[in-house]
Amino acid sequence: MTYTVDFKDVSTVGLEASPHADALAGLRANEARYFKNKYDHEFTLEPADEAAETVAWVHRILAEERDLSIASPPLEATAFEAGGIRFAYVFYESGLAINVMYGPDKRAVGFKLSDGMEIPEELADTFKFARQKSKLAGTIRGSFFVIKGEY
Repeated sequence: MTYTVDFKDVSTVGLEASPHADALAGLRANEARYFKNKYDHEFTLEPADEAAETVAWVHRILAEERDLSIASPPLEATAFEAGGIRFAYVFYESGLAINVMYGPDKRAVGFKLSDGMEIPEELADTFKFARQKSKLAGTIRGSFFVIKGEY
């Protein structure tokens, strides 16, 4: 079942399994607001098992680019095109959100941690996380890497 994220009335729908459901819902709403304001795109997600192709694409990039495997189960995912760029998002039970931006000029993977979430072991030694304040998500910590391969 697909779910369109409402950034004005933040909901934990689809994220109830996460111990950080409220913070993850705020992070998800923050992303929805960004895409609505920048691209006039409705941020719509589906359960990870229904978006298996998107989850597999993101996991393939992580594995091939940085030999990474995310331990937490994915809860929701989406893939879409906006502004000529392909985007994919996967939201995990741990409170982690991973996004892939894959365009002709810019290609990167971003990691965002929900407010209160510890840095996952698989990312702790490799990435430094910067802090950003958000009205919807509290303090977001994020990091990224540039994609070098073709996907």
